[in-house]
Amino acid sequence: MGVFLVIILMSLVGVLGDAILKYAGQGPGYINVRWFIIGFVVYASTAVGWFYAFKHTKLGSLGVIYALTTITALTLVGVFYFKEKLNAWELLGLGLAIISVLLLKKFA
Repeated sequence: MGVFLVIILMSLVGVLGDAILKYAGQGPGYINVRWFIIGFVVYASTAVGWFYAFKHTKLGSLGVIYALTTITALTLVGVFYFKEKLNAWELLGLGLAIISVLLLKKFA
């Protein structure tokens, strides 16, 4: 598997961990410990993939791919799973963030 795909996969697994951790905090109590532990394990499981990615690509390139994947995936999870609404300013900010990441990728 290419390093580019590993970075995207690890980013998406990290987003899954983030979503599980968010879910763990939405119950009637302060925290659902079971879901917190599952989210922690999912999130921590990306360490092996990140090690591989760090070894085979420049840190700046890795950061750009990670940022774009994470921004997009977290927004989609928030909107479609957690039913969060985005206002015009948030959409503009998301668009500008994606543009900035693309510019960094092109010129960094």
